Amino acid sequence: MARQTAYGVFLLLGVIWGSNFIFVKWAADWISPAQIVLLRVVFGFLPVLGYALATRALSVRHLRHAHHFLVMSLLATAVYYVAFAQGTSLLPSSVAGMLSGAIPLFTFVCAWLFLHDEPLNGRSACGVGLGFLGVLLIARPWSGVGETVNLVGTLYMMGGSLSVGCSFVYARRFLSPMKLPAAALTTYQIGLAIPTLLLVTDLQNLGAVFADTRAWVGLIVGLGLLGTGLAYILYYLIVETLGAVVASSATYLPPVVALLIGVLVAGEALHPLDLLAMGLILAGVAVLQGRRRAERLVRPASHGPSRPRLSGAGGGSRGRPASGPLIGL
Repeated sequence: MARQTAYGVFLLLGVIWGSNFIFVKWAADWISPAQIVLLRVVFGFLPVLGYALATRALSVRHLRHAHHFLVMSLLATAVYYVAFAQGTSLLPSSVAGMLSGAIPLFTFVCAWLFLHDEPLNGRSACGVGLGFLGVLLIARPWSGVGETVNLVGTLYMMGGSLSVGCSFVYARRFLSPMKLPAAALTTYQIGLAIPTLLLVTDLQNLGAVFADTRAWVGLIVGLGLLGTGLAYILYYLIVETLGAVVASSATYLPPVVALLIGVLVAGEALHPLDLLAMGLILAGVAVLQGRRRAERLVRPASHGPSRPRLSGAGGGSRGRPASGPLIGL
């Protein structure tokens, strides 16, 4: 894929991920968050499986790692998606989208706590501090009852971000050394989430979503086929063409897209503090990612290869996606 085309795909991916929050809101009027996620994962699994089969990424030999795939299916798909769907159902879609920008912050914190190869220096502490200050400004727990954002919804969003952060740590620890194709890991990750969700989801009235065309089209096409299935494939193409560092910058687009859709399409109110909060979250992410880029530039070649760092949105070295979790917002 040409680089110019890849940048167009990069923008398309940001729009797809950023629109997911309004699709959740529409579906949440008819079915539960767990039911939303079940349908999203089922329909999102189809393009991912097709891509993996077409690229011959799957192998029977991978079955010996099934226990790792099961953990990833929980951390990077089932728990993450359900928490975000629950949070989005309780919040304006624009606010939920802005809070999703905090995922790289939780990824860094988890890596610092459990991998001990993400140094907590002044710059990284500043990045984390800016990001979480933005989250605090969105929640505004000091405001009156009629003015504050739903705290439970905010906590669900943070819980989903924490789950994703843990999935990156788990993938770095157990899956990256295997050097599995990213398409294979994603297929197993999403595929194993389906039976897990079937076990914990009440299927009663699941078909209620089909009473509203906007809701079911947004859920099946927007969240499932595009927001989960096609989004993963687009991400692979971006990593292969532009590299993982550029691909990880897709983190900046969904919060902005979600804010615009929430205000312009759903007519949600925009609080001035929300813009400041989103800016702080994205600034915090930029500081963390800028620190990693600076470290790569100044690291002496004579010191030998160092351990790779976690990026904010998954991926690996340029030309080959890493065997870590690839997420769909």
